[in-house]
Amino acid sequence: MGRVAPDHDLVLVVDFGAQYAQLIARRVREARVYSEIVPHTMPIDEMLAKQPAAIILSGGPSSVYEAGAPQLDATLFDAEVPVFGICYGFMAMAQALGGSVAHTGQREYGRTAVSVIDSGTLLAGLPTTLTSWMSHGDEVVAAPEGFLVNANSPRATVAAFEHTERKLAGVQWHPEVLHSEHGQRVLEAFLVDIAGCRQTWTSSNIVEEQVELIRQQVGDARVISALSGGVDSAVSTALVQRAIGDQLTAVFVDHGLLREGEAEQVEKDYVEATGVDLKVVDARDQFLGFLAGVSDPEEKRKIIGREFIRVFEAAEREVLATPGTPVKFLVQGTLYPDVVESGGGAGASNIKSHHNVGGLPEDLEFSLIEPLRTLFKDEVRDVGRQLGIPEAIVGRHPFPGPGLAIRIVGAVDADRLRILRRADAIVREETTAAGLDGEIWQFPVVLLADVRSVGVQGDGRTYGHPIVLRPVSSEDAMTADWSRLPYDVLERISTRITNEVDEVNRVVLDITSKPPGTIEWE
Repeated sequence: MGRVAPDHDLVLVVDFGAQYAQLIARRVREARVYSEIVPHTMPIDEMLAKQPAAIILSGGPSSVYEAGAPQLDATLFDAEVPVFGICYGFMAMAQALGGSVAHTGQREYGRTAVSVIDSGTLLAGLPTTLTSWMSHGDEVVAAPEGFLVNANSPRATVAAFEHTERKLAGVQWHPEVLHSEHGQRVLEAFLVDIAGCRQTWTSSNIVEEQVELIRQQVGDARVISALSGGVDSAVSTALVQRAIGDQLTAVFVDHGLLREGEAEQVEKDYVEATGVDLKVVDARDQFLGFLAGVSDPEEKRKIIGREFIRVFEAAEREVLATPGTPVKFLVQGTLYPDVVESGGGAGASNIKSHHNVGGLPEDLEFSLIEPLRTLFKDEVRDVGRQLGIPEAIVGRHPFPGPGLAIRIVGAVDADRLRILRRADAIVREETTAAGLDGEIWQFPVVLLADVRSVGVQGDGRTYGHPIVLRPVSSEDAMTADWSRLPYDVLERISTRITNEVDEVNRVVLDITSKPPGTIEWE
């Protein structure tokens, strides 16, 4: 979406280098107000040109006194746009408005008791003590003139303030993180009660708005899409299908590295649910041939990436050769975090030019359709459900592009894939039966293919492979913790794998957080 539709308000989250900027934007959307992230370097007139209903100043790692620290242009407050400051944004706001910020040397990190002095509008209806997540070294020691001080903490003389007439407010803590009690209530008090934002945004708006946009952009041209079996490509393809029907051809490259039943899910259930015209390319032998004997994970990734492009390009050429209007567009499942992380968070347009090379005519120019580029993962899943995509696909845990190839530590072959597929299927069956899928962000099941350990099964010794279980919990995959699964579930998984998968005689649990360990083993 190039701009937010007129029946939704827009809140800009100004990023001062905060690890939580995306989380703030998500929390605003959870309050049913549309949000976008912009860099702190964006000039104020550019921000105002977007006609925001409110602006939120994020936290950041700097001290307001640091040389080269991000500066806040005080002319922002002449524009009469509601502004909310968080952490660094709160201190920068206090300083710009004439309050006092001191470098006291007293730091406050982690869970902190915040005392409510005068609840005002911002903290109305909340307890007198709030457990909140702090992360600061400087301190606001005096609020700007005319501001009501709402709260303090052991090391923050002013921990929250508001000026409801000017529609300005801020807090020293991070209301967007789950560790802060009533954080969402505080954000909504600013958005609705102080700023007056309309709560009209839901992911269901996306379907109608994007369908109309895609129809306008595509006209009568044909479109091609790559389906991977993952959530993002499934939803973006279905959304384009809803807009233009049989003008879209989806290509599914079966590289033989998916989990049990996933290729069939795409070929049967997804097609039945969406009606998409699907071209399936069986490239299993090709991929396994190039992966034979390769143990290095980076080399595996390169081979899979290279071969996928080759196979997809060959499929593209076949589609281009069929009679019909020109193929002018490619669909890509880019999400908002991808846009922000690649530096395009300033509300880049929905469709951008993309030059497709590699075996196709050099002068053939496609445009890229990215219908999900304004959405977070949870919103994408909601859109998928509205489009009728099977829950097994929409609710799927994140899965790496190279598939099971990087969950086999060692070389990849058909036999090792069979072993891992069966163990992985048992894990998924048991976690689903226990109702744990919603609590786990991702659950890699790893085969240590070059390791054998001694076991006893029946009356004899065995030399079997270990399987590693790696369940993790996360909000954004930037950090993760190992999931504390019930012992009885772990016991059932271990018993079933060692009984039902002949080549495995040991199941181990990875209890490493990220950092230091990554989520995947390779």
